[in-house]
Amino acid sequence: MTADQSEPQTPSAWVLLSNAKFEIGGEDQVSTLRCKYPQEPSEEEQRDRFKEDWRKFVADVQIRVGTLLKIDTVSFLLGAGASKECGGVLIRKIPLEVERTLLKDGVLGTTNPRVRSWLRAFYLAVARAKGGATGIPADRQQILARHSAATSGQPEELPVNLETLLSLLHRWRSALPRDGGRLRLDGSPPIDLRSEDIDECLRRTTRALADRCRLPADSASPNGFRAYKDLVRKALTRPLNLKRTNFFTLNYDTLIEQAADAEGVVLIDGFVGSVRRIFRPESYDQDLYFPAETTEGRVHRLDRVAHLYKLHGSITWRAEEPDWDNPYGVVSNADGPTDKQPVLIYPTPAKFGETLGMPYAELFRRFAAAVVRPQSTLFVLGYGFADEHVCAIVRQALAIPSFTLVIADPAPKSDFVQRLQEARDRRVWIFSGNTFGTFTGFVDNVLPDLRDEEVRRKVMATYRGLRPAAAEADVEEGADG
Repeated sequence: MTADQSEPQTPSAWVLLSNAKFEIGGEDQVSTLRCKYPQEPSEEEQRDRFKEDWRKFVADVQIRVGTLLKIDTVSFLLGAGASKECGGVLIRKIPLEVERTLLKDGVLGTTNPRVRSWLRAFYLAVARAKGGATGIPADRQQILARHSAATSGQPEELPVNLETLLSLLHRWRSALPRDGGRLRLDGSPPIDLRSEDIDECLRRTTRALADRCRLPADSASPNGFRAYKDLVRKALTRPLNLKRTNFFTLNYDTLIEQAADAEGVVLIDGFVGSVRRIFRPESYDQDLYFPAETTEGRVHRLDRVAHLYKLHGSITWRAEEPDWDNPYGVVSNADGPTDKQPVLIYPTPAKFGETLGMPYAELFRRFAAAVVRPQSTLFVLGYGFADEHVCAIVRQALAIPSFTLVIADPAPKSDFVQRLQEARDRRVWIFSGNTFGTFTGFVDNVLPDLRDEEVRRKVMATYRGLRPAAAEADVEEGADG
């Protein structure tokens, strides 16, 4: 194997410590270890001692997090950052990959290129969403210049949240009749669009985004999807007498579903049916059991089951006209919608009627109900708290004394997290830095496997019984921190 093909080396304990931050109620939990080792040990004996101290510290963190996994209700909320290592895109701005797809389809010809009217609608919406900011293409020549720049280089991403842009386009479309109509708005830039152009812009934009959410990407790090499988596996080591683990995700990709399949886990995702899977939220209230060896024996609860809630929709969802058999008008299939069918992702396409607002409303209702239960913990991974409707539910949960919030973010920047840090509430645990704050770092270094922990406790108990009494204190300190 050549040097270029060699596997990436595991970071040293010193590098891991240097990039680790863990706060409870605003108090740094890593400070004691940093004070003990202000610089990297130079002598071999000191290095060995440091490595052992770092191992004990990580084991202690995992034991503390393990206590949270054992409480009655445990939920995970995943944002776009959790999918980044799998090739996922962040939508705080218009992803360049999405814009390139739109430009490729919307600019026709080379000698005298023509700009499709739906692509003009896209850039008009970007300009309006940004309040008429400069630097956003507004006419044919500027769109062609943007096309040239995106084809040959790496221009700056357009500074508009993609979901905000889609929401604006949906509002424009909802102001027009179901069939036909024209939208005219004064302002800068002025708007004059046919309903067909808005429809096509929405279809093309959501399709381009959906294509970027087919993960893991070919170029993605294998560690990204491996971490998803480890997350599912570790989360399901909770005792069976507790409520099912909840996975809430704001992402459109299917990484959780793929990881569950790989681990042999059954996901109750709100859909029922074999050939045609339709949204039936009452299915969340069902559970899975298997019989004992005799017909008269007690049934046993299946251990490999979790709940999945796609809060903002999925690339596998499509919208239909609601009817008696499908009251919500939502269908899911593994292949997703065809090119002409709308991808049902947040925000809801208004043209399909108000009924389609219900999947999102129902899913968020269940999210709120889960986190406000007594003895509830919410793990937030890869999410920057940019959505006010999510922040409002977390604020509501923080009013419950037994609620615990665990945040993993390599570099928290949101005002919401800063206010949490200023509150110095010991129910708020924040893991940051690359060692603990990334999705992979959190799953690898923080989230424990409770079965391994139980084995480790039994081994240490046996070890204590065999060692002289004088050494018990040292052993206990190493096992329990």
